[in-house]
Amino acid sequence: MKNTALTDVHIALGAKMVPFAGYNMPVQYEGVNAEHETVRKGVGVFDVSHMGEFFLRGKHALDLIQRVTSNDASVLTDGRAQYSCMPNDKGGIVDDLLVYKIADEHYMLVVNASNIEKDWAWISKHNTFGVEMENASDAYSLLAIQGPKALEALQPLTSVNLSEIAYYHFTIGEFAGIKDVIISATGYTGAGGVEIYVKNKDIRHVWEKVFEAGKAFGIKPIGLGARDTLRLEMGFCLYGNDIDDTTSPLEAGLGWITKFTKDFVNSTTLKLQKEQGVSRKLVAFEMQEKAIPRHGYDIVDEKGVVIGKVTSGTMSPSLGKGIGLGYVPVAYAKVGSTIWVQIRKNQVPATVVKLPFYKS
Repeated sequence: MKNTALTDVHIALGAKMVPFAGYNMPVQYEGVNAEHETVRKGVGVFDVSHMGEFFLRGKHALDLIQRVTSNDASVLTDGRAQYSCMPNDKGGIVDDLLVYKIADEHYMLVVNASNIEKDWAWISKHNTFGVEMENASDAYSLLAIQGPKALEALQPLTSVNLSEIAYYHFTIGEFAGIKDVIISATGYTGAGGVEIYVKNKDIRHVWEKVFEAGKAFGIKPIGLGARDTLRLEMGFCLYGNDIDDTTSPLEAGLGWITKFTKDFVNSTTLKLQKEQGVSRKLVAFEMQEKAIPRHGYDIVDEKGVVIGKVTSGTMSPSLGKGIGLGYVPVAYAKVGSTIWVQIRKNQVPATVVKLPFYKS
């Protein structure tokens, strides 16, 4: 199991550590609900250094990205980021990822920790363009500093005007006295804030400076447990749960990042799927009674026949009700439809709703 450069800091802070994507990661410190509220109302810091960073450079870097990803990266200008996915050749998804355009012929791809080796192999396989590829995953640390007070707390640490970094934009500048730090606004919580990409050798210094600057704002370290409840309240997909090698981007509601203005891996099949329609869809639902849907629970129809599975589910700390995502036949996917979640011996009714669950 791998450690991040801050693992012993989390242990010293009393974090409950768990294996996650091959890393020893903090799942919680004082408790998921308390940490969730800290991010929704104040400012919290996630160590997400387990994420992977690939740098692509060269004349055909964009051509390679266009080939392996579903979104249209040609629209990116310097300092912009894009959410995308890499379709496989069987109709599913290799991974979802972020594409950062640093400059012409220079991009950064941010991929999920559990898929670093798989993604690297997949992109390398399609690199018939001679693009220079660098897997810098083990060299970089990543802090997600999230919450409505995040920018105010961090502003004294940089001359970059943090409030001017628009959603899905980034800049490279000095932060906490460290040069060439990537500062981005691609948050996974819906609470605002920034992400800080920094070399491992500098991360302890940055961590300490962030907590000093945030002290007056009640800043706290936050574990992956609250990260999961926060992202689920926004309806953001989690790879391995809501999307995987067997789910198409169109089934997952990711048609908006699937652009048929270009050719990409398996685009012909996916275009046909778009034209003919999908047979199942990923839906969001709220429990009608006090009950918690969990990953893997069956979703059933009015007769108790299994029609799908819960892919993500929790008791929403912000809403005080059970919420979840799951795939169901299109006949049950319309907003307002009733489905039932099999919780032990009980079939508990739930209503299909529009995302996000949480509206600030």
